[in-house]
Amino acid sequence: MKTSWLEMLKRAPAPCRRRWRGCTLALLLAWSGLGHASPPMSDGDLRCPPGLSNQNQSPNAICFNMVRSAATANAGCLPNATGRVRVISLGPVEQMRVDVSGLPPNTEFDFFVIQVPNAPFGLSWYQGDIETDDQGNASQRFIGRFNIETFIVAPNVAPAPVVHDQPPFPDADMNPATAPVHTYHLGLWFNSPSDAAAAGCANAVTPFNGDHTAGPQVLSTRNFQDDQGPLRQLVP
Repeated sequence: MKTSWLEMLKRAPAPCRRRWRGCTLALLLAWSGLGHASPPMSDGDLRCPPGLSNQNQSPNAICFNMVRSAATANAGCLPNATGRVRVISLGPVEQMRVDVSGLPPNTEFDFFVIQVPNAPFGLSWYQGDIETDDQGNASQRFIGRFNIETFIVAPNVAPAPVVHDQPPFPDADMNPATAPVHTYHLGLWFNSPSDAAAAGCANAVTPFNGDHTAGPQVLSTRNFQDDQGPLRQLVP
């Protein structure tokens, strides 16, 4: 069983314990596996480490699960789809590691930080891509601000570049003004409606990929309340 980063610090040599700031970063990276290949996963084996369960979080690291989205559950597809997210504060930024399993093999998905977990999703930020292996498993790491301070703001309207102008989801040519809005939820979308249909899910087109031609949402953090998204738990 993997040792928590707090236990690693306790076991570290005395010089390291005295140099808390310098060693904390190294130990956090070691705990998260940064720079090392991800270990093989088996379907459904995505539990949080004992010291980082949803109910027992560290001040500088959290772990939580993603579940089948409402769209996936309503379509009755991908019954074993699941995800685990681990976020570690590195001071100026956080590292997020996302592990998923039970998905279609060799398939691309798009990962977003979102305002609410279910439609209409609210303000959403395209974080990156996740591609499964031939067993339907995948792991990806992201660097950014993933804690209680995660938000989107637009003090006023301004012109926006129009890069994708084709329906059904052409780019807006101007942003809406908004006060700061926190985005504490996560969602994973099929990159292609045809991939969703092949998996028995809805053949729906959504704007959740780089050219706004994605399929339906497959995983989300709807296991958390709308105003209590899991990123809110991290208060470094």
